[in-house]
This record gives sequence, structure tokens and C-alpha cells, in this order.
Amino acid sequence: MKRRLAILLCLIVTACSSLADRQALAPRLTRTSGWSFETLTGGSFAMAAAVAPLRASPTLVVYLEGDGFAYVTRSRPASDPTPLDPTALRLALAHPDQGVNLAWLGRPCQYVMSPECRAAYWTDRRYAPEIVDGISAAIDQLKARSHATRLVLVGYSGGGAIAALLAARRGDVARLVTVAGDLDLGYWTARQKLTPLSGSLDPADFAPALAGVPQVHFAGGKDEVVGTDVARAYLARLPASAPARLIEVPAFSHSCCWVRDWPQLFAQADQ
Repeated sequence: MKRRLAILLCLIVTACSSLADRQALAPRLTRTSGWSFETLTGGSFAMAAAVAPLRASPTLVVYLEGDGFAYVTRSRPASDPTPLDPTALRLALAHPDQGVNLAWLGRPCQYVMSPECRAAYWTDRRYAPEIVDGISAAIDQLKARSHATRLVLVGYSGGGAIAALLAARRGDVARLVTVAGDLDLGYWTARQKLTPLSGSLDPADFAPALAGVPQVHFAGGKDEVVGTDVARAYLARLPASAPARLIEVPAFSHSCCWVRDWPQLFAQADQ
């Protein structure tokens, strides 16, 4: 019995330590780079944010984090969706110096829990209208602070879906950039034989509103999580005249090696 209790205690301590490590990583990366780490409120949610020192620029580039640690197993949701590694934040910190304003937003319930947080908001309702509204409100605050007039939205993985949904509803998005973005949820869940994300908005359904937005979508040829076919399914919903490009990087997976090569890759999106 004592041995079982010791094992259980060890597992509990390990889990807590893992969550503590996850929650500490983004603030540490942010402050090491000279950015500020703070909490913003959007709608009913509190959101972690990282902000670079302000520049005298009309452009604000906002990076949006992926879905994070949504599931412990295929069928068991995590108790906290804070990412194991915040890839979108690392991309933001690797952004080439262009004299623009830079910021990053974690998704609701990552790094900071609100009373409204429940597992549905990082599982089937991860792209719910209230999630998109909350993130949009947080972006409004960042935009007002920087006195920016135009936005560039960069979303990684599920953050790409959020970025597209924001671009479809806002009139100030000058460019949409996604990295391994989950842009056609209906196609993706059917291909993966997953339960549809009930309560979530699907970027592909907003193709008419996105048809005029300049956009570049990066996809890895070895990505087994989302894959280039998801990006192609989304692009097929846009008219042929839409200012949209797919840049496939054959050797890259879902996580490798976007951060390493991001300055050069973003230069391609900027062309």
C-alpha cells in the first residue's frame, strides 16, 4: 500500500511539475527576448499576451498560438491546454526585423484560466464564436496601444484557423499567413475519422469573405497532423482569382522546422 501511495504521489508531483514547466516557458522566452508578458481580457476570457517594444509603424503583426495540449490521449481531454512548446510564440520571437509592431496571443485558457474555461473550449468548441470574439477584442487592445491601422495575422496550426476566421470578419487585415494551419475543419475531421467539431466555426465556410484577403499558407510535406491536402481543400473553396498562395516545404513536418527557418520563410510570404 505504501508503495502504491508513493507511486501515486510521484505521478501527481510529476504532472504538476510538467504543468508548471509549461506555464513558465512562455514568460521565460518572452522576457529573455526583451518582450513583455502580460494578461489581456477579451470577452469572458483572459489571454496570455507577449508584446515587443513599440515601434512607430502603422503595422501590427499578431501571432496566434495553436491548440496546445488539448488531449492527453485521443479520447481524454487535458485538464489544461497550455502548450508543451509555444511554437507560434517562437515564430513571433524569430520574426525578421522590419520595423513593425509585434505581438503574440495565447489561446483562451492557455497559461491563464478564466472561470468560463472548460474542456469544450480546447476540444470541440476550440473555434467557437465566443473564442473568436474574445481574441478579436484582445487584438483591438493591442492595435489601439500601438496606434496601428493595419494587421498582419500569423497563425500556427489551430491558430491558423483562428487567424482565418478573424480575417473573414475584420476589415483591417492586410495579410493572412498560416503555418501548418487547420483551414478546412470539415475535410480534416472526415479524413482523420474524427467527430466533427460541433460548436466550432470552420474557416472554409467563410471562403467568400476571405476571397479578397491577401494570404499565404505554409504547409509541410511530411506533416501527418494537418497536411498539405487540408490547405488545398481550403484553397479550392476560394475563387481562382483570390490573392492566395500555398507554399509547401517538402521536408517539414507539423512541428519541424518552422522556427529554425522562419525569417527566410516569412520573407517569401512578404513577396
